[in-house]
Amino acid sequence: MLDYHTEPTRSKIMNEFAKTLEMFDLTPLEARLFAYLYLAEKPKTLDEMSEALGKSKTSMSTSVRSLSDLNLVTLVWKKGVRKDLYQANSQLFKLFMSSYINKWIDATNHRKDALLEMDTLIDSSDDSEDQSKLNDQLTKIIDFHSQLESFFRRIK
Repeated sequence: MLDYHTEPTRSKIMNEFAKTLEMFDLTPLEARLFAYLYLAEKPKTLDEMSEALGKSKTSMSTSVRSLSDLNLVTLVWKKGVRKDLYQANSQLFKLFMSSYINKWIDATNHRKDALLEMDTLIDSSDDSEDQSKLNDQLTKIIDFHSQLESFFRRIK
C-alpha cells in the first residue's frame, strides 16, 4: 500500500535516478521503469507498471524485455499469481558497470577496426610529407583506441 506522504518524494527520487541511468544508454522509459522497479517493495506486473508510469502495456513489455536482456530485471514467480511479475536486480553498480564496460570495449574495437581499414587507404608509395603526417596521426589515434580497450579490459 502506498503512503501518500512519501509518494512525491519517491517520484522525485525515481526521476533523478532515471536521469543517471540514461547515461548508461537506457532509453528514458527504460530508465524510469528500472528506477520504478528498483524502488518497488515487491515485484510488479506489466499492468501495474503501465498504470504507475502512464504508458501502454506494450511499451512496458518492450522495455522490460530490453532490461531483462541487460540482466537488470528478472521474471519472478509467486504462488497463486498467474501474471508475470518482474523485479529489479539489486546489484546496481556491478550490473551497470559490467554493461557499460562491455559497450565501451565493443565500441572501441569497432572504431579501431574501422581505423585500421583506413590505414590501408593511405598510399604508402607516396612519400609526401602530408601523407607521412596523416599516417603518423592515424597511428596515434589507433594507439589511443588500443589503450582505451586495454583500460576497460583491466577494469572488467
